[in-house]
Amino acid sequence: MKFLGYKFKDVGLIERALTHSSKSEINYERLEFLGDSILDFLVGEYFYKHCKENEGRLTVLRSQYVSESHLVTIFDNLKLTKYVKLGKSYQGEISKAIKGDIVEAILGAIYLDGGLDEARAFIERYFDLDNYRNMVDENYKSKLQELVQGNFKCKMAYHTQPCENGFTSSFYMDEDKIASGEGKSKAEAEQMAAKLAIEKLFLL
Repeated sequence: MKFLGYKFKDVGLIERALTHSSKSEINYERLEFLGDSILDFLVGEYFYKHCKENEGRLTVLRSQYVSESHLVTIFDNLKLTKYVKLGKSYQGEISKAIKGDIVEAILGAIYLDGGLDEARAFIERYFDLDNYRNMVDENYKSKLQELVQGNFKCKMAYHTQPCENGFTSSFYMDEDKIASGEGKSKAEAEQMAAKLAIEKLFLL
């Protein structure tokens, strides 16, 4: 079976990668677990080889390319909805979380069937890695959460309150205040605090 430019020797792997738990006990969950790890490694490897940015910038770039939002974009671009197998108990459109999981599961299936080189080829074919200079992500709160969760073990919190010019927000990791920002709205202040925290934590 040929799927997305790759011919599977074990067709059962790709069928499993496209099957949700509502449909069968034989589903994508374990493949997604494997694919998640492979994705982190291969995207990190790509940027190590092709990008001369510092470690902090490399970490941010990787987080953007392995993020749920980017995986959802890939899922939609590849028009995978028609291949996904859902049980009758699942109602509504396919969620963003499921879309991201399925892309990772497909990667895991390709790795098991064809090895690391084929998994690498899949990522380089569909993840648009060479366009990283144009990658824009201004959702600093989401980006910061992914970076902190991937690199630290701590609690995160924003303390936001009104001030003379709108709102001021401070970002904390456990009891340590990392950065503070201001904005005309609460959301804007928290985004600014997150942006400054990223710059401080990852030396950008």
